[in-house]
Amino acid sequence: MFDAIVLAGGAARRLHGVDKPALEIDGVSLLERTLAAVAAASRTVVVGPARTTSRPVTWRREEPAGGGPVAAIAAAICLVREDVVVVLAADLPDIAPAVPVLVAALREPAGAACLVDADGRVNYLAAAWRTSALRAALTATGNTNGASARALLAGTDMIAVPDLDGWGRDCDTWDDVRAARRRASNRPD
Repeated sequence: MFDAIVLAGGAARRLHGVDKPALEIDGVSLLERTLAAVAAASRTVVVGPARTTSRPVTWRREEPAGGGPVAAIAAAICLVREDVVVVLAADLPDIAPAVPVLVAALREPAGAACLVDADGRVNYLAAAWRTSALRAALTATGNTNGASARALLAGTDMIAVPDLDGWGRDCDTWDDVRAARRRASNRPD
């Protein structure tokens, strides 16, 4: 059992301000792909401008709007009820197989399990957290406006989940979007 927080705000500066969650990969928006990845969640909270989705979600806005991922997480955490919460950016088109792996990897005493790519980069927005650890991390961060997602892990024991299949690749640039579309079109039906 887990809840989910999906971050669907942001300015998409490297995409020239396009509505990134609405971008389609293989005919499905990035947001819908991420929502499908957390379909097993007891509750899903999406932080960003409200829009129509294929299934019910709870919408929140970070304070201030555009305050960044930590402010977005802080806006949503009050609605989380389960002991585990999956935190995902909405621009992860291949994330679905990672969700059960992240949840299964989260074990005591760790507070978080994050995807780590082959180069050792931690994807802070592809993670499963113990809800109590995330709440403590938010409190320790203090002012969440503009805080980096990396700051949340300071003082939190983290389990590194190897991302050998590229589940955590995001769509921050047009090259990323084109690559995701190529990967999706090459998948067997």
